[in-house]
Amino acid sequence: MNKHLNELIELSKNDQAIDSYTPQLEAADKKLAKVEKKINAAQGELDTLNAAITDNDAKVKTFEEQLTLLNEQLTSNAKKFKDITTEKEMKALSLEEDIAKEKMTFANEEIERLQGINETKTSLLEEASEKVSTLTVDFNAINKEVSAEKAGIEKSKGALFVKREELSRNIEQKVLAFYEKIRIWAGNSAVVPVKKQACYGCYMKLNDKTYSEVIKADEICNCPHCGRILYIEPVTAEA
Repeated sequence: MNKHLNELIELSKNDQAIDSYTPQLEAADKKLAKVEKKINAAQGELDTLNAAITDNDAKVKTFEEQLTLLNEQLTSNAKKFKDITTEKEMKALSLEEDIAKEKMTFANEEIERLQGINETKTSLLEEASEKVSTLTVDFNAINKEVSAEKAGIEKSKGALFVKREELSRNIEQKVLAFYEKIRIWAGNSAVVPVKKQACYGCYMKLNDKTYSEVIKADEICNCPHCGRILYIEPVTAEA
């Protein structure tokens, strides 16, 4: 077999081994992202509840301030009754007092309603807070596990990158450039075996002339259909 072809096959297999770790890294990141997504959702629920409780508390405070003013108004009106001299003044003051009392009733009802809502939300707040805490513990445990897993993968990849550098140095630059050019679009299938007289990159059948050249392996052969570099695996060659 052509020396350059042998070198490219070895380099291609090394590149495949490097890239084979990518799905593992992605899976590890997805595992972490899944828990993180749950934490964000739970935290979002927690923030929404806190915001609603704060908003309701502000409304209660406004109604309480309104009650204070209305009480002051009623006290003031009670004093004015002593100085009333006409029926018209009496009716006007009575109407003002009735309106103030209606406003007080409404304010008290709203305060009671808002406080009831906040009691329910406070209960939900405790559940949401506990959920965030539990998920955070899970996240930290998974993060530790994933970090160890990724460290192991990066170590293995590092060794393969070192090997790639060694292999690349031993390959003629023109041949290496040719391989890298194909790899840009073909990825890890830049160098593929031929099985059953078909390219295992595009799965198209080779004509007899090309197939014969691949078997001889005197030169680097490309698939006439897709341009990938072809080779016959040892078992097939012996057969």
